[in-house]
Amino acid sequence: MTWRGFVAMGDSFTEGMDDGYPDGTYRGWADLVAARLAVEAGPDFGYANLAIRGRLLEGVITEQLEPTLAMRPDLVSFAAGGNDVLRRKADPAALIARVDGVIERIRATGADVLMFRFADVSTHLPGQRIYGPRVAVLNQGVGEIAERHGAHLIDLFADDAFRRNPVMWSTDRIHLSAAGHRRVAAHVLTSLGVGVDEDWLLVPPAPAPTPWLLARGADLRWAGQHLAPWIKRRLQGKSSGDLITAKRPTLEPIARPSSRG
Repeated sequence: MTWRGFVAMGDSFTEGMDDGYPDGTYRGWADLVAARLAVEAGPDFGYANLAIRGRLLEGVITEQLEPTLAMRPDLVSFAAGGNDVLRRKADPAALIARVDGVIERIRATGADVLMFRFADVSTHLPGQRIYGPRVAVLNQGVGEIAERHGAHLIDLFADDAFRRNPVMWSTDRIHLSAAGHRRVAAHVLTSLGVGVDEDWLLVPPAPAPTPWLLARGADLRWAGQHLAPWIKRRLQGKSSGDLITAKRPTLEPIARPSSRG
């Protein structure tokens, strides 16, 4: 099948952090997928990416759903809820119910939908006993929604490369690296039945185990550079995406310059 228009909805995962362009914006798996689909569809293929870092599920729905429906794409990706499960009062069952309604509305337009089971970050982030069960509930619910509505399910949780190899993650340990985004793009294109560059599925060699003392030092540096600012924003009621706008807010050909937030 050839798609004519692709709209990506979500948060930092879909915005493309931390797979950087030279101008300081982000590429990520969705840009890679769109570029490959454009080869299949030709110059009239349109791509919009509405994702903004830091967005909670309700923000994604409120800000991105109606614009997505108005553009009438025939392919939509939806990935949200990961930021919610990190919050103290997260309710995974309520998140699933909201997602179900969104996917039902998108599928009612005839568009194909991409959904994601989140990769396992429990091996390199603290607090897994708290958010791990929440992610499990959310992932299970996403799988059930995808099956119920006939959406494509990209199961990143089942991919051991994300669990075992730190090279797939950026230095903040929560966003994907360039290699991680390429692997996600490969999974998406494979699910869609589109040929993919096999190099995107290659997993870089895992680094040698770090001695205990050096590893603890790295943990302390990570906490100071990444965890502490995140906690500060939570306490202040701020988000990393407060001053960011969607990088591709309208459905337009890949070759045209896009808006940058």
